[in-house]
Amino acid sequence: MTEAIFPLINTGELVKTCNNKNTILIDARSGNGAYENYVTEHLAGAIFVDLEKQLADIKPDVAVGGRHPLPGPEKFAQLLGDLGIDTDSHVIVYDDKNGANPAARFWWMLRSIGHSKVQVLNGGYAAALKAGFPTHSGEETALKREKYKAGKWLLPTVTMEEVEKAVGDNSFTVIDVREKMRYDGEHEPIDLIAGHISGAINVPYTNNLNQDGLFLPLSELRNKYAEVLKKTKPENVIVHCGSGVTACHTILAMDAAELPIPNLYVGSWSEWSRNNKPIATSSD
Repeated sequence: MTEAIFPLINTGELVKTCNNKNTILIDARSGNGAYENYVTEHLAGAIFVDLEKQLADIKPDVAVGGRHPLPGPEKFAQLLGDLGIDTDSHVIVYDDKNGANPAARFWWMLRSIGHSKVQVLNGGYAAALKAGFPTHSGEETALKREKYKAGKWLLPTVTMEEVEKAVGDNSFTVIDVREKMRYDGEHEPIDLIAGHISGAINVPYTNNLNQDGLFLPLSELRNKYAEVLKKTKPENVIVHCGSGVTACHTILAMDAAELPIPNLYVGSWSEWSRNNKPIATSSD
């Protein structure tokens, strides 16, 4: 992997960067009606990417790999070619959840396939609209390229079995980035069982942001995670969420803070909670 550029881009830099012919703007908004919302209005020039169909390889049994398993690198490489992304492309990706859902996931996947020139829009879709970035309706057409050359995922991931060993080892730190109410087991809006991986600590991804939905100053992020991780070796840090998507927001924040990229547990709570693994709640 070549040296990566800074992982966040602000709205003030967006217009200038999008005037570059090598820039590819990606709309990664998700949820019900995401594509319809894209067709109704999106940032000018943005190409839509679907979390469910393109950024995950969803299996019939969620207990195997969780709700959003990664697709194979070869399949993702084909997607990149279809999106017009080649090794020279400067990719900028946004969503409407402050980068917390597919934008950070797409960033992680690009970095993990070896593409260094990718950034997430700080503040996402709302910030761009507020800044007056032009919008279009309809669907943008990508200028397709050859299949991106890729071999394997290069950023570190861990399996459910490796997480189970790690939570029993004091030299590891396992971070759950979900909302506190989900971690505490008070409410679970998505998965079948409420609670958290026994031994994991809770550092909600929302703590990466200020009240305006922008990432905290980098010095604050750095100090925040330095306090959380203490003396944990980088290779012993594991980050997870519900299905391996929002966890990428915290990985993005750590990378922006010039901290080593930690392990991603892709299966996350959606896999763990369906496999009779040790579970805890705030009442335990």
